[in-house]
Amino acid sequence: MYSLHFTNSAKKELKRIDRHNQVFIVHSLDEFISNFSDDYEATLISKGKIKRLQGQKEILYRLRLRSYRVIYKKYADTLVILVLNISTREGAYKF
Repeated sequence: MYSLHFTNSAKKELKRIDRHNQVFIVHSLDEFISNFSDDYEATLISKGKIKRLQGQKEILYRLRLRSYRVIYKKYADTLVILVLNISTREGAYKF
């Protein structure tokens, strides 16, 4: 099972979001982590909810949650998903 970790900047961004959407995002990320597997990830990729970001030095992924984008990095060997950024679509890729 994967564990979920946030960078300090992602924590700050989450705090700036209104309470209702904070609860939605945290609940969605908990569900994402508890169900995460290669098959689940493939299903979300085919639905367009997950996308691998292009042009980055490291392998990053985008998870779409309503109008918010969660940028994360996956560590397979330690089973950790590190949330790097939580933002609306307009500002999600400026980190």
